Parts: sequence; structure tokens; C-alpha cells
Amino acid sequence: MNYRFLKILAGATLLFTASCISNDLPYPWVQPNVSEFVVASTDAQGHQLLSGPVEVDSATRTITIPLTEWADIRAVKVEQVKLSDGSTCLDPEVFDTPLNLTQPVKVAFSLYERVYEWTIVAEQTIDRFFTVASQVGKAQIDPESHTVKALVPMEQPLTDILVRTLKLGSPLATMTPDIVGQHIDFTSPVEVTVDEFGQSTTWTISVEQTDVSVSLDRVDAWTEVAWVYASAEVGKSNGFEYRAADAEEWIMVPEAWITHDGGAFSCCLRDLQPQSQYTVRAYSDEDTSVEVEFTTGENVQLPNSSFENWWLDGKVWKPWAQDGESFWDTGNRGAATLGQSNSIPLADAASPTGYRGAELQTKFIGVSVLGKLGAGNLFAGSYVRTDGTNGILDFGRPFTQRPTAVKARIEYTPVAITHASKNNPDFTHMIGQPDTCVVWAALTDMDAPYEIRTKPTERQLFNPENPGVIAYGIYQNGNATNGYIDIIVPLDYKATDRVPTYLLVTASASKYGDYFTGGNGSVLKIVSYELLYNYVEP
Repeated sequence: MNYRFLKILAGATLLFTASCISNDLPYPWVQPNVSEFVVASTDAQGHQLLSGPVEVDSATRTITIPLTEWADIRAVKVEQVKLSDGSTCLDPEVFDTPLNLTQPVKVAFSLYERVYEWTIVAEQTIDRFFTVASQVGKAQIDPESHTVKALVPMEQPLTDILVRTLKLGSPLATMTPDIVGQHIDFTSPVEVTVDEFGQSTTWTISVEQTDVSVSLDRVDAWTEVAWVYASAEVGKSNGFEYRAADAEEWIMVPEAWITHDGGAFSCCLRDLQPQSQYTVRAYSDEDTSVEVEFTTGENVQLPNSSFENWWLDGKVWKPWAQDGESFWDTGNRGAATLGQSNSIPLADAASPTGYRGAELQTKFIGVSVLGKLGAGNLFAGSYVRTDGTNGILDFGRPFTQRPTAVKARIEYTPVAITHASKNNPDFTHMIGQPDTCVVWAALTDMDAPYEIRTKPTERQLFNPENPGVIAYGIYQNGNATNGYIDIIVPLDYKATDRVPTYLLVTASASKYGDYFTGGNGSVLKIVSYELLYNYVEP
């Protein structure tokens, strides 16, 4: 029996079997996904309305739109929505008019007659401020209650307060009355009306006297640095002093470490010792605040940071000891579905295990149309499962310290890009251009690892603008290093008081490997990672 006859026989058997089965099988539970969601990015005057890309999170079925303060959150125009094949929107008229996103908007999508609810939300930060002459500290502004409160010294009469600045809405807003530059009687609260985008909001502004000349408001202690925040009267000599808890002499904080914002001022203490106690105070001219004690955190380093532990599970190289716990993982389980692992250990005779470091290879894996480009990668997290030939990954490991940077020792040898994501103009033009490696790190305060999906119809990649990301840094290089070099990836924090729950560290031989774009033969070698906890002097 030849192969052609086997195929005919199999087809006949399938037709016969199908004719005997009634069409009463339940529809599969397949989620409809959003492949593209486009909103208006500029207004008629050319102002930017988006502060970043729209994020589509298929895991939580949430679409997040980051708006600038030029945007009217009550009228967000959706220009295009594309769904995964076979999916439909049950209430498409919701997109016929601009969305009011002061509250989340729910929309229903259907696939195989099953309905899934998606949520559309907007994130918008309005820069609001209020300053007066002789102000102590920073004004308290509450957008929910539409109230503003500022403090002045006891000797400043409330009957004659000079308003220096006031902004409570978008740059397009108008205010009635306009009290900026005016001497105002604040013995009673003053009301102003803010008009913007056809809406009017009444704000209540009050100024109160305080006998506190300088106040130390908060200390956010990290590991080798600490952030200190204080308030005092603007215009005076404001600063900080600190000392080790067991020392007697105070150290004056250099002016280069201090940032002034009217009567509010802050500093970053540096060169501190981990797990040590310190005392800090603020001063304003001859006055000092109460002294505040704080304890620094731990200098925690990454497990297996020199990648000495590996084991081979069939065709899959795994970057941890066979009987040990994993911290790092790779895309090897996906690569092995079509070929061999493309993230492999580096041999080192001086290592007790025989290995030290990782070699990340970008390779075309498979044969002809049955293959695809796989970019060698290494990440803190776990490879969850393979969906076809695509990966579902969990980026991140539990972590609560706050490093300032990630240091790595790498060697990169790129080749020109040989493969690009098919039918995607964002990548097809890259053929022939130099490949680029990438090393990035992030900290999140999410409740779970960051889920990554590489399947094009369900693609979900890391977005540094995600509200759960509190720090992020990236290194990219499209040139050969010609040997090993040390790189430092500084972490840019959104806030100093948010405590992380997960640390993400990722490297790839091809920056656009998630889109199956890169050079067949690019190699990135990593022999060590180190977390840094201090800031270099400016």
C-alpha cells in the first residue's frame, strides 16, 4: 500500500465517520480577542491625545487607553477595532460615538456563540498645582472632592495672600475668576469655576496658617539609598541632614541631591549600608524638623546569576539544577517543537558544574514552510506551555527590594536580519538591516507574573506603560561588541513609595524575536547578572 493510497483511505474514512456523527457537538470555549484597537491620537489643533500605546490585555480582557491632559476623557473617539477571526461585537454601536471613560465601559464580543465581556478603561494624569507667596510645603489637591488647601506661616495674614500659580484642569481650561497674580482674602474659602470641554466644575480653595516651620513628611528607605520628603516655607534655606543611628555627627546632604518644588523639597540619600539604621531630619534656616529613623533593605542578588546550573531534559536545556528550583527559563520548550534548544549553556572547565553563562542563539528552526525563526532568550520566570508553535510565558519572580540598576556581562555578535514577520510592514522592511540584542528589567506590584503570549492572534507582550509597572530599564545594541563588555541598565521608577512584588529580567539575541523577526545566526552571550542598589554621583 503506497503513501498516496493511505491518504485517500484516510480521507474516505474521515468522510464516512463524519457522515455518522450528528452535528450536536458543543462549541469550543475559545475567547474572542482584540487584534487592533485604534483611537484618535491628535485633536484638531494637533495636540497629542495619547501618552503611550493602547494596551490590550487578553488575559484580563481589558483595553487600557493612556490619555494626555489634552484629551477629553468624556469623549474618546475610537477609530478602528479589529477582532480575531470569527469574532463579532454584539453592540458595535457603542463605538459610533466617542466614549465617556470617566467610568469603565463594558462591551460584549462573541465567538462560537459564546459571549465574553471586555472592559475599556482610560488612564489620565492631570498636572494640577496651586502656589501662594510664603507657602509652607506643597498644596493638597483632591480631584474627587474638588478641594485645594495650602499652608502659610502664622505671621502671614490670610487677608492678603498673593496667588502665584493655579492650574486645576487641562491646558485648554479657563478659570473664573482668574485669581493668579492677585492678592486674595482667604479668611474664608474661595470658589473658582473651571470650564473645559463644555463642562463646568466648581473648586473650593482654602489657605490656612500653621505654626510648623519645617516638616519631614516621609522617608522611603530602599537598600543603599533612601528618598526623603519635607515641607517648609518657600524662599528659605531648606535642606536635610542625616547620620548613622549610632553616630553623633550630622552629615549635610549636598544640594545636588536635593530637588525643590516650591515649599516642598526632597532628596535621595546615597551610599547607605544595607540593613542598617539611620536618622534624618529636615531644616529650614535655623529651624529643624522632628528626627525620623529608618532601616535600609537587603542587598538581594539573583539566583544562579552566573548560570552555572543547567540540565538537559530531552532536547530542552533548562537553566537550573535538575533537582533544584527554577528562577530562570527560556523559550527552549517552544523551539524544541521544531528543532533543538537555541538557548544553551556555555562550557567552562573552571566551573564546578562545567558550565558558566548562557548562549542565546537566533535560529531558523524547522524545515522550509514548516519552520520559523526563533530568537534565543533568557528570562526570570517560567515557560507555561506551548500553543501550537507559540509560547505562553510568565515573566517575573517574587521580589520586594528596590535595585537602582541591573549590571550584566555580555558579548554580542549580530548578523543582518534574514527573517521578518510575514505581511507586516512594520517588520518586512527590516530585512538586511543589522539585528539588535536587548536586555531589559522591570519591577511590578502586580498580584501575579506578567503573562506573555506570542501567538499573533492573541499576542500580548510586555508594556512598560502598564499601570502595574513601577520601574523599567532597557539596553539595546545593534553592533558587535568584539568581546565581553559590562553593561548597566538603570531602572527608572514611577514612584519611590511603591513596593514591588515581582522582578522581571529578560534578554534576547533579537529584539523583535516576539514577532519572529531577526538574523539567523545572531548570538548573545551572558555570563553574569548583578543587581545594583546605589546611584552613581552626578
